Amino acid sequence: MHGRGASVGDMETTDHAQIAYDAFAPIYDDFNAQNDYESWFSVLLPRLEREGLATGKLLDVACGTGRAFAPMLRRGWEITGCDISPAMIAKAREKHAGEPITLDVADMTRLPTYGEFQLIWALNDPVNYLVGDGDLQSALEAMGANLAADGLLVFDCNTLLLFRSSFEPNTGLVRDPRWHWEGRGERGGVYEADVSGEGVAPHTHRERHYSVPEVQRTMLNAGLQPVAALGQREAEGELFLADTWDEERDQKIIHVARRS
Repeated sequence: MHGRGASVGDMETTDHAQIAYDAFAPIYDDFNAQNDYESWFSVLLPRLEREGLATGKLLDVACGTGRAFAPMLRRGWEITGCDISPAMIAKAREKHAGEPITLDVADMTRLPTYGEFQLIWALNDPVNYLVGDGDLQSALEAMGANLAADGLLVFDCNTLLLFRSSFEPNTGLVRDPRWHWEGRGERGGVYEADVSGEGVAPHTHRERHYSVPEVQRTMLNAGLQPVAALGQREAEGELFLADTWDEERDQKIIHVARRS
């Protein structure tokens, strides 16, 4: 989970995602310790290689503390990462001090032009934090402007199955007794959950559900060509990635696009 914001740096913000992740930063790595990016990439990267992906430059949008780009650095990729949360970027800089990585505080709907990248991704549901009308298209346009002619854009969206299991009240979601995640339900397509506990200021996560047809229409409007919508689910400790998707079977849908 990551996000976008209306302002960056030390300026005061009212953006829900920046507020949430500035508060979340002290415990983020522990809270998400079960996320196994090596396992994820061992399934995802071969699928992207079928679309022509080759090692080069990666732009990790909403990179958080850098848990996702660390495995790519070991694979020989040149890394640029950005996030709306100054606190998350500070953690990433601390963890990866001395490594050849460029890190920046930036809003994913108004990214600078960092260059041309063979791979741009926004992983672990940052797109769902784009709750305002037009935010998704702005983000896709901004990411597309950094995409190399032969590059791929990859991002995941939470499914209805995941929202219902994690954001509805009284779902019983417990990851660690130190922290409390309490779903507040859905209103107008936006789901909310409150987080509190040891070492974290109480805050609210707000995420919007995006259907596959809505995402693909927005891709086309942003000058991108949809390549694939892959269904991702976990069962009995295994990760499955399917060329088809199902909102009631999968936890996430992985979208892949390239420049039109």
